[in-house]
Amino acid sequence: MRIEQIKVENFKAFKNTTIKDLPAMAVFLGANGSGKSTFFDVFGFLSDALQTNVTIALNKRGGFQEVISRGCDVHKDFIVLEIKFRNQEKDSDSSPLITYYLEIGFKTGKVYISREVLKYRRGQKTGKPWHFLDFKEGVGEAITNENEYGQTGVEAERIAQKVTSPDILAIKGLGQFEQFKAISSFRSLLEKWYVSNFSIDYGRRISDTGISNHLSVTGDNLAQVTKYMYDYHRELFDGMLEKLPRRIPGINKVEAKETEDGRIILRFQDENFKDPFVARYVSDGTIKMFAYMILLHDPEPHPLLCIEEPENFLHPDLLLQLSEEIREYAERGGQVFVSTHSPDFVNGLKVNELFFLVKEKGFTTIKAAANDKLVAELAKENELGWLWRNHYITGANL
Repeated sequence: MRIEQIKVENFKAFKNTTIKDLPAMAVFLGANGSGKSTFFDVFGFLSDALQTNVTIALNKRGGFQEVISRGCDVHKDFIVLEIKFRNQEKDSDSSPLITYYLEIGFKTGKVYISREVLKYRRGQKTGKPWHFLDFKEGVGEAITNENEYGQTGVEAERIAQKVTSPDILAIKGLGQFEQFKAISSFRSLLEKWYVSNFSIDYGRRISDTGISNHLSVTGDNLAQVTKYMYDYHRELFDGMLEKLPRRIPGINKVEAKETEDGRIILRFQDENFKDPFVARYVSDGTIKMFAYMILLHDPEPHPLLCIEEPENFLHPDLLLQLSEEIREYAERGGQVFVSTHSPDFVNGLKVNELFFLVKEKGFTTIKAAANDKLVAELAKENELGWLWRNHYITGANL
């Protein structure tokens, strides 16, 4: 699954912004307070709404009045989120562009979903798309013959549905059923999205024994995931170890060792010493880079991975290599959004991978570097980080 376009209206600092032509790896620049974390929180909000409901997801962020953009009429205006994506099929030409549209309002003291639509068209530039899901204030319809879509003479077959409360997403219930494939696919993206908030101290912890097949948000199960990959995905783990000396200079081996009292510790082998070091005695940068290596070699990539400021604790010379690892992850099927303040990291990017946030009069828009003709031309012979640092990317600096 690959997100291609995002439109956000009246969500905090985003009064009205649209991002088009999103690549597999997209990197966002912006001054502090410009809205990078808020942009990532669009997916956090949708994920929270899916797990609970829209009311709870908004209350977690201060309530509807705090989330809707300043200057809006709380009783008349709506928070609008629209995401366009494709399922990555073998025949990419046949992959339909799917649109998910969500409109949230507030009346009589309660939050409600004014409109929720999931629609797509396959191989057609004209004609009416099929609305696989179309709900208004908790009542609507869903298509049941999705597999017949696009066949000549086939009409949509719909079933009426009603959710128990108008603040519950229709995809929450319908996405659990195999017959609603398009709905289920989008639900899966929201359930499996991941934002990296790795903590060095958590990564050093000695873990209890057990199996963890995905790195947690904080990285507190790093040792368990390392052992899982060693035990069950040895070829992938060995391939990662081969790259380790280039990614973490001096380190040529890492192992997850089970102790006699039933815990797991990480041990790092420095090529200059006979005995390995346990995690608590290696540098912050070593722990963080290894955690990224584990995350980016996940046997089952997250459909959407968000990483905030990966340059923290890492030497600038390692950032080009990290950007390569992230791009390889994206090429394996997982889409990645990154926010950064590091020109060294940006030096490893292609111009179509770079976006920047501009805040004017209190509201933020997101622009693509590739749409700036001067930047696109200069990027042919200059590194993007250098262009950014020297103020050639208009709007991306303070």
